[in-house]
Amino acid sequence: MKALVLSSGGIDSTTALAMAVEKHGKDNVIALSISYGQKHDKEIDSSKKVACYYGVEHMYLDLFKIFEYSDCSLLKNSDKEIPKEDYKSQLEENPGEPVSTYVPFRNGLFLSSAASIALSKGCEVIYYGAHMDDAAGNAYPDCSQAFNEAINSAIYIGSGNKLKVKAPFIGMTKAMIVKKGLELKVPYELTWSCYEGGEKPCLKCATCIDRMKAFELNGSVDPLVTDC
Repeated sequence: MKALVLSSGGIDSTTALAMAVEKHGKDNVIALSISYGQKHDKEIDSSKKVACYYGVEHMYLDLFKIFEYSDCSLLKNSDKEIPKEDYKSQLEENPGEPVSTYVPFRNGLFLSSAASIALSKGCEVIYYGAHMDDAAGNAYPDCSQAFNEAINSAIYIGSGNKLKVKAPFIGMTKAMIVKKGLELKVPYELTWSCYEGGEKPCLKCATCIDRMKAFELNGSVDPLVTDC
């Protein structure tokens, strides 16, 4: 069975890639990186390095034009500042609303595009790294269990029952993902998560905070933090 993995170059997708390689073999795995006008486009370089590390085919897709109308703080075309606080604090300020770094229906578009590519490449499954921490409080609604079930059903039906979507971490926290990744010896030193996309992680944005905490909960240290 061939698999396509949505690979952002971050912790979650890289761990998913490691799992896919372990299950299907590197010759049957494709890593797909997507650019969408994100400020931290440095993550694309990380995804290429990760794909090279695992010896899998790497593909690239640019979807920036679709998101150029969004004022999401994560995008280069936005003047909004990326919040320097954790997700919990952001959600308390706007209960039930997505955080400002939520890119409108991003995962829906990513998975739909990936489905077309996956079918063309003979894949039977798409992996993506959505997890319960991102879905909590409706921070990222397209990371929820309900969304995953709906998009999986739509893609399966729309592909003539040939393609499924797998979110192996949908019921897991980031700390649990890191635990799995450490067991698989995932090269986290090659990954990138910081929304600022600078030379080094800012250590203040929500994704940096979550990442550091996940390693701490596993009695480990984020390899990117040791270099700061």
